[in-house]
Amino acid sequence: MKKTLAIVLLGLAALLGPVVWQFIHFDPQAVPTSGLPWQIERLPDGESRVFGLTLGRSTLADARARFGDEMQLAVVAEPNETGNVEGYYETLTAGFVAGKMILTAELSHDVIEGMRERAPKTEYMQSTTRKATLAEADRARALAAPLRGIAFIPSAQLDEAVVLERFGPPAERIRVNDHLEHLLYPALGLDIALDSKGKELLQYVAPTRFEALRAPLRAQAAAARP
Repeated sequence: MKKTLAIVLLGLAALLGPVVWQFIHFDPQAVPTSGLPWQIERLPDGESRVFGLTLGRSTLADARARFGDEMQLAVVAEPNETGNVEGYYETLTAGFVAGKMILTAELSHDVIEGMRERAPKTEYMQSTTRKATLAEADRARALAAPLRGIAFIPSAQLDEAVVLERFGPPAERIRVNDHLEHLLYPALGLDIALDSKGKELLQYVAPTRFEALRAPLRAQAAAARP
């Protein structure tokens, strides 16, 4: 996913308290067979399924059917960028894990530009990031678009020990500054951002598209080196 998505997601994250136990302690008999953040299914065609949704195939409408009509639809963009069409849930429960979720649609730049121009309302979110609410006429097209990426911000406070317990050791680590480190799982299409000064962020893409997620992180880390 592009830089814009990471910035927006981190901006949306709010510190909800150190409740790690919600994420790691549970009754084994009550664990669902799918839908939890660490239950990622790799598919033969290079796609993956998480939260009951198949990246690259399931649509925003499928996500809304699964998680409810509270989804907010908008174009989210940084200055001088086209931005992305995103579906946002302020709060939902994935299995038994609560959190925020942002779903990014796969749409062309031209289509997104048109949606921004027709938006009845545009407002600032964090810093210079802007959110353009979709016009009613554009909602159906947005909902029909396949998912390019999913981001999840768990309400439970995570740390490295919890991540390793649930997801195993990462294939790669990228530290971008003194408080933010990314744990990468390319075979799963997963990037977990651990931020000692903010909220943790889990980003999912199809494994075949993982390099588009990893490359900007490497570039950011390289630029930060003295």
